[in-house]
Amino acid sequence: MTPLDAILELLARMGAGNGAVVLVSEEELSHWPAAAVKAMKSQKLLVKARPAASVVCLGCEQECVMPVHTLPAGPRGAASFIVCDKRSDTNRVAVPISRLEQWQSSGTSIADLLAGLLGLRRPDAGDTSSCRWEIGLFKGLKRSSHLVLLADGRLTLSLAGHSIALADILALEGNSFKLDKRTLIRLVDKPVGGAGDAESAAQRRERLKKRVQAEKTKGNKAFLKAVSEDEGISVSRLKQLLKEEPKPTKARFGWSAY
Repeated sequence: MTPLDAILELLARMGAGNGAVVLVSEEELSHWPAAAVKAMKSQKLLVKARPAASVVCLGCEQECVMPVHTLPAGPRGAASFIVCDKRSDTNRVAVPISRLEQWQSSGTSIADLLAGLLGLRRPDAGDTSSCRWEIGLFKGLKRSSHLVLLADGRLTLSLAGHSIALADILALEGNSFKLDKRTLIRLVDKPVGGAGDAESAAQRRERLKKRVQAEKTKGNKAFLKAVSEDEGISVSRLKQLLKEEPKPTKARFGWSAY
């Protein structure tokens, strides 16, 4: 396995899980390229997770997946074991603590990584049940567009009506991740009308309201200026967007003469 293979493996697992948390054991990571693992951990694509609650039992050739019991730490430290209920000649099977160590990654951690690589400030996290993560406002040479991470069987980036697989533009150079920014600039400067990930007027208004409220909560007195600069619009335009409400449809009644 090459460092690139390791990255593609992790991205594939997250895509298959629609961005849900993916767990990788320390034991599995020990077989991955050290450079890739170091980069994933240092840039927080992988963060420490709670110890595994179950593992494959190595007490016999059946290799059953069994729950792990851990006694409180004593003079010799914590002791973990499996209680076998499938064989009469086996009772407790000791489990080294190292086998329980695991790391996790998620759509949110990917979005944070991408925002950091591009120098963007992510909007405050909202509901990610739709498998959609806002990365931030990406500016090209001529235009700008909201960059969005989507998870639907695979991880893709959406901007300016375009969609591109994340695996196609994310690479590892040495111990650092690199993103093909040139490709993103080319895509954002050539938008596709009526295609790709779109944000309705109502969705935009609600997102901006949440951003403004988040800045207020932080104690930022220039909350409108901060949000407008991130969005690439004027303060007056921001105020207008916050006030806009969908106009109700007026029913028309006609009279018929008999």
